[in-house]
Amino acid sequence: MSDAAEYTEQTEQDGLAGRAGQPGRAAGVPDAAGAEAAPAHGPGLRDRRVAAHRGARRVLAAPGFGTTLRERLALLEGAAELYDLDEASDMYGDGIVEALEEKTAALLGTEAAAFFPTGTMAQQVALRCWAGRTRDPVVALHGLSHPEVHERNAFSLVSGLRPVRLTSEPRMPTAEEVRDFEEPFGALMLELPLREAGFVLPTWEQLTEVVDAARERDAVVHFDGARLWESTVHFGRSAAEIAALADSVYVSFYKSLKGYGGAALAGPRTLVEEARAWRHRYGGAVFQQFPTVLSALAGLERELPRLPEYVAHARVVAAALREGFAAAGLPWARVHPEVPHTHEFQVWMPYEAEVVGEAAVRQGEETGTVLFSRGWRSPGPGLAVTEVGVEAEGLRWTADDVKAAVADFAARLTG
Repeated sequence: MSDAAEYTEQTEQDGLAGRAGQPGRAAGVPDAAGAEAAPAHGPGLRDRRVAAHRGARRVLAAPGFGTTLRERLALLEGAAELYDLDEASDMYGDGIVEALEEKTAALLGTEAAAFFPTGTMAQQVALRCWAGRTRDPVVALHGLSHPEVHERNAFSLVSGLRPVRLTSEPRMPTAEEVRDFEEPFGALMLELPLREAGFVLPTWEQLTEVVDAARERDAVVHFDGARLWESTVHFGRSAAEIAALADSVYVSFYKSLKGYGGAALAGPRTLVEEARAWRHRYGGAVFQQFPTVLSALAGLERELPRLPEYVAHARVVAAALREGFAAAGLPWARVHPEVPHTHEFQVWMPYEAEVVGEAAVRQGEETGTVLFSRGWRSPGPGLAVTEVGVEAEGLRWTADDVKAAVADFAARLTG
């Protein structure tokens, strides 16, 4: 995986344009995520974005993972309401870790679940276990899926799997592509939603057709459900109903739930027990994990119930952005999807990434209002794209607030 691809993932994790000191780029040169390295003569755009975000009076998307240690530790305030703190601490996955696993399995309607320190590890282990059972190491997936873009070819180099791409188009794979794929595969992996394509989801009917097509080929189905929690609104189904379509599913505790980290692999009890053995072999049997697990329990208690509200308001914000761009004379600017499938979506602009990024940062510096929190990247000449997420801070923005901020942003961009 390139430094640029790795940095794209980091921007997702810290919720801002990121961290300084990324290797492999000359000073002042923007990477593929649109995040600029700091030049030798002063702070770069990335550092200015972080500073503007921290000093802003209002932001569409709160800093999230990029906040201070003190702010992150505040996540555990009221932890006694989440778990009995007088119980013995966990050791190698017992106690509170087991409680989180049981809660997750219940939410997903599976027989069991196992906690993993990372989703990368959880999915490698899951698909490795399925490969042993199907005697087929080939995993069919999307060319824009997380293992293909962000994991340094770990499927092949670490786990002995052979990924094959059903498609690399910025959309979900179709049932026809699964059914007619030219070579055998033992497992189908679907990322729900597909982040790199704009957090897009299929319809429920399309999803069931894709799963059925895999079953016709005697392949198992695994869901990369890092953002499964917020997909329930689009599908009109519970997380358990969605998970029931697959043989196994991974979910994240830090992306939408704001935990410190961690993931869970859920599925049949026999698979989960085998996965626990491989978790140990992969170095995932961590001595104590109670801070991360407590933060995951906090996310399930506090953030999970709010996700439908975030998704609903993201659609209000997206519509206001479109109307604001048109009113400002930027009709080509695009929100994708036009009606967001989750509470996150993309914004496309007909400018170079550094131009748009500069306008976004100056708006925060000069007005104390941050409309676009994340970095911009250039998918092609004269194009820039960023991601927008609507969460608790975004609920305070009305459609008129968004349009006013767009007008100010556009004036800085065109001026």
